[in-house]
Formats: sequence, C-alpha cells, structure tokens
Amino acid sequence: MGADPIWCSQCGHNLDLANIPLSKKLRTELLRWGSGYGKWIDWDKDELARGGIEMEDEHNNQGAKLTEKAKRELSGQYRVKFSPSTIARSYANNKR
Repeated sequence: MGADPIWCSQCGHNLDLANIPLSKKLRTELLRWGSGYGKWIDWDKDELARGGIEMEDEHNNQGAKLTEKAKRELSGQYRVKFSPSTIARSYANNKR
C-alpha cells in the first residue's frame, strides 16, 4: 500500500521503521507483512478477492504475532497495539 506498517495512535502519522529501535530481522518481517496488506481485495474490480476474508484473517494473525515481537523489543520505550484489518468484511457486507 506504500506505507510502513506502524502508525502513531495519537497523531495518526505513519512512522518510518528506520527511526524505531527494532532489530533488522523484525523490521524486515514487518515490512514484508505490511507489503501484503490488501491482497484480499481485487483493486481493479473494487471487490473482495476469492478467499478474501480468510486471507485477511491470516494477515491479522501474522500481524498479531509481529506485534508481540515488537512489544518485547520495545518494552519500556513505546506502547504497541495491533489494530486488525476489517476491510474484507466491509467489502463482504456491502455485497449484501
């Protein structure tokens, strides 16, 4: 989607992972995970892709695991909270 996968919950700005004291391995995992955001949407047709809800659920599961890793690495420095994606269900509900 073109943004790093961490956002400030207070101001809403996208945070540059390079400025957050994470291990290189976790930073790479987060970037790879974030680049998969929205693969459950067929953007050309503006509709949910086949198996989209399951793809989004898997993305959210991976995101929750990465959040736990980030919490461990950033303990005492930052508060970290995961916000799961719900766009697939929005698309599914709009079809009804």
